[in-house]
Amino acid sequence: MGIQDIIEGKKQWRAHVARVKALPPDYQIVYKEMQKYLFKVGPIDLADGPLLSGIVDFFEEGAASGKGVLELIGEDVAAFCDDLIKDTPTYADAYQESISGKPGTTERH
Repeated sequence: MGIQDIIEGKKQWRAHVARVKALPPDYQIVYKEMQKYLFKVGPIDLADGPLLSGIVDFFEEGAASGKGVLELIGEDVAAFCDDLIKDTPTYADAYQESISGKPGTTERH
């Protein structure tokens, strides 16, 4: 990874954060909780993948249509996040595979 890649990544992250800050306050609170949860659960491609920006897209559409954030995702933020990543490998999955030697031996509920 070169310096240009690092600079471009920072620009993209700042633009992403600006989009989050432009959301209504209730959306911002829920987004931050989702982000915290997802960083803890650890989908392998979270930092480089489209998940976080897709959530912002979804939230921008919901806010534009006048819906409350909980109308979009329901009351259980963790369950919503789990559903988003149900088919995505996580660091926990990779770790489990490394100690068991068997790919796909973990099951997330």
